[in-house]
Amino acid sequence: MSHPDPYGSTEPRGWDRSAPALPWPETGLEPGPWRRPAPGPDAFPDAEAYAGPVTDAYPLDQRHHDAPWPPDGPPAAPRGRRDEPGPGDRGPAGDDRPDDDYPTAQIAPVRDELTVRDDPAVRDEPAPEPPAGRRSKGRRRASADRPPSTAPPASRAGRNLPAAIGVGAALGAAIVVPLFFFLPAFLAVLAAAVAIGIWEMARAVRRSGAHPPLVPLVAGGVIMVGLAWFAGPDALCLGLLVTVLGTMIWRLGDGPGNYQRDLTAATLIAVYVPFLAGFAALLAAAPDDGHLRVLVTLVAVVLSDTGGYAAGVAFGKRPMAPKISPKKSWEGFAGSVTAAAAGSALLLWLLFDVAPWWGALFGMAMSCAAVLGDLAESMIKRDLGVKDMSNLLPGHGGLMDRLDSILFAVPTAYLLLAVFVPVVS
Repeated sequence: MSHPDPYGSTEPRGWDRSAPALPWPETGLEPGPWRRPAPGPDAFPDAEAYAGPVTDAYPLDQRHHDAPWPPDGPPAAPRGRRDEPGPGDRGPAGDDRPDDDYPTAQIAPVRDELTVRDDPAVRDEPAPEPPAGRRSKGRRRASADRPPSTAPPASRAGRNLPAAIGVGAALGAAIVVPLFFFLPAFLAVLAAAVAIGIWEMARAVRRSGAHPPLVPLVAGGVIMVGLAWFAGPDALCLGLLVTVLGTMIWRLGDGPGNYQRDLTAATLIAVYVPFLAGFAALLAAAPDDGHLRVLVTLVAVVLSDTGGYAAGVAFGKRPMAPKISPKKSWEGFAGSVTAAAAGSALLLWLLFDVAPWWGALFGMAMSCAAVLGDLAESMIKRDLGVKDMSNLLPGHGGLMDRLDSILFAVPTAYLLLAVFVPVVS
């Protein structure tokens, strides 16, 4: 079967008598007339004498032979694979020269050079592979003077422990020092923490397309903490209502687009950050022993986090909530409950003269609340697609990554201490 003409002709190239002859080595040799032979074994009795090497790249009537063609045209030789000689791939009768002496055996097939060069699928040889050991772009080559750079090994908890310990100690000092030496300064620290937490939450929920108004949320959150400090739990609930209403009115100025989504995110932030943090102000506002109530609450949360971290690193095998927080394990949770129960039993007995079993119950409840708070924030971050709320605190992430356990713990502590250690007016 002849190949179609790539330049638009509908007739096969091998039968186009008007096409100019190719520049063969012997230019004086012209082909004679050609006709299709009749089928049969005796169609070409002298096929072996005139047949030359056949390739699929050239028409039959343009092959070159050393002997003149017969009057009735060139015979057709059996066509085979390009790289396998057929039975007629020999020179004329009586010629012992090898097949390589013929010019047609030395001319390379006509191909599209761009296709052969660029497409490995049509190349006769396999595509070259890059040399072994060659570095990729963007990587620095190591030498005797420049050793290869190595990333600092991360701990099993996935955080920078020295930075985390240093930042944790600084945060503890910022809370404990004003708590024992100048109690109104603790209110300022709490208000600042609430404002930063609201900013981090509003910044994080923007990834979901919601844009809660930041100004009324921050102002309302600070007011809620002040109301809880000076007027009690009823004023805290009233402050939450005023904050949500103020956010609704403020958001009207941006038009109706995505109003419901923005207001839902604002309500979540108002309840999650300033309302829960207001219970810390309620604890600190208790007469005579408010600073001690805040202290036992913070110590229980710290013991829960520390015990859970130590037990999880040493014995953690069974994940507690793999879809929410893969690094939390049931072994770590047991360590949290044990450490918080033991520490709270001793601390409440020393500070408030509460029976150790009640103190242990307080510690267990605080540990469960702290773990639930941590899981709640992890779920929010998973839903928003963020790892940390911000990069404000080295080794910790954002401030909300440290407040998550405390926010769920302070309402629990306020309720239990109101039962175990009633406030004396």
